Amino acid sequence: MQTIDNFNFAGKKAFVRVDFNVPLDENFNITDDTRIRAALPTLKKILSDGGSVIIGSHLGRPKGVADKFSLKHILAHISELLGVDVQFANDCVGEEAKVKSVALQPGEVLLLENLRFYAEEEGKPRGLADDATDEEKSAAKKAIKASQKTFTETLASYADVYVNDAFGTAHRAHASTALIADFFDVDHKLFGYLMEKEVKAVEKVLNDIQRPFTAIMGGSKVSSKIEIIENLLGKVDNLIITGGMTYTFTKAAGGQIGNSICEDDKLDLATELVQKAKEQGVNLVLAVDSKIADSFSNDAKTDFADVNRIPDGWEGLDIGPKTEAIYAEVLKASKTILWNGPTGVFEFENFTHGSRSVGEAVVAATKNGAFSLVGGGDSVACVNKFGLADGVSYVSTGGGALLEAIEGKVLPGIKAIRGF
Repeated sequence: MQTIDNFNFAGKKAFVRVDFNVPLDENFNITDDTRIRAALPTLKKILSDGGSVIIGSHLGRPKGVADKFSLKHILAHISELLGVDVQFANDCVGEEAKVKSVALQPGEVLLLENLRFYAEEEGKPRGLADDATDEEKSAAKKAIKASQKTFTETLASYADVYVNDAFGTAHRAHASTALIADFFDVDHKLFGYLMEKEVKAVEKVLNDIQRPFTAIMGGSKVSSKIEIIENLLGKVDNLIITGGMTYTFTKAAGGQIGNSICEDDKLDLATELVQKAKEQGVNLVLAVDSKIADSFSNDAKTDFADVNRIPDGWEGLDIGPKTEAIYAEVLKASKTILWNGPTGVFEFENFTHGSRSVGEAVVAATKNGAFSLVGGGDSVACVNKFGLADGVSYVSTGGGALLEAIEGKVLPGIKAIRGF
């Protein structure tokens, strides 16, 4: 497989799929440019070789052309970071994009308008009536698949080489993340630096395990993490289940959880997962105490309670000090750590302590020689918020992609380059 370090882009045009799906405020100012900065090494490598760059990305989830999702809002910032006056094509497959891509000279950069303005990018029909018949749905799917091929071929026609540097979309078999690779031979399609690092980090944490291996799984719903948890049970030594999921497990064990979030229809599943962990010799670590509140608010009245004795009218919004100490002890002895999901409602300043303590414990373990991978939007937000990102081994930019990789799934964006 071709690598970006070994490829000479001199005189070549590279279509680079990036993930510039960055958050914008009401005035279209970027509030976090992490994803853009993460792609800079790849873009600068191509330019320094004497190549030119055609950037493809999505922003948000538009259902057609919408100004608020236009990539023109981030054009100036990309130009500033690259140190190049980036050109813009206001239609990714329009005449302007074709003309500008043909005219592109070495050292120049062209940003295409939001790829998802076209349904062909995702390959899913839009505008179907709720009462559409099966025949109508089938016809619409066939039509979008046919036009998707033309859409993909048009994007591929702009460039001599395809570079995928968008791990955050690697789990999608979209036109620009997977299908486009078919239009380039094995020597002219490759991962960018970010994608390379992401793939290596995931493979290390799942396949090159130094033990003890501890996974921290947060989040509010057990249902959204079932496949991940089941896959991890066959790999980890310790599994810390935290966040809102705590209360489903606690109630399943007969605990009193007050008004805490709980999936009542998943109580049997929680019990089954506890049993599976026991059968596979996995140390399943659950909270023993919680920081509770009398309402879901940063300004609520707070207290601490045993996790299985939360009074009616109160809800658990973070872990308590006893649990923090237990988690820290497990992490201190770990040599491989995967962290996905906070311990509580870290968006509220009064309920950040648990997530911060976990982050600090992960950093301490990393200093002691552990390999630590932090991934999933909220976990990444945690380490960034607490200034801990530089203290862990790797912070993944991919949310859904990372989770599907942890589940053991083959990601289309990776398979399109590697062939497996």
